[in-house]
Amino acid sequence: MSDTCKKAIQEYVKATGHKSGALFASHKGGNPISRVPAYRILSEGASRVGIKEAVGTHTLRKSFAFHAYQSGVDITRIQKLFNHSAPSVTLAYIGITRQELDNVYFNLNL
Repeated sequence: MSDTCKKAIQEYVKATGHKSGALFASHKGGNPISRVPAYRILSEGASRVGIKEAVGTHTLRKSFAFHAYQSGVDITRIQKLFNHSAPSVTLAYIGITRQELDNVYFNLNL
């Protein structure tokens, strides 16, 4: 876990007086929430800030990969993180098309 993530969690715990063992606990017994309530929380939050598209836990995964790629992380590293069979699978997963890759050559104008 990154230092930024650790700091954010520490601030969350401090601000909320969090005592449960689960960071995102269910109202029923303090166990961790499942993916369905997590999806609902993310979807509702996105809706409240004006995002019309569907947003869920999988959206976070894809966004992480897309932003890592855009930040210069090698696609094969992202592929390994996501357990994809090939870099092409990862590129398709994050929405990078063949045309976008071909444009790299055209835009360099060498």
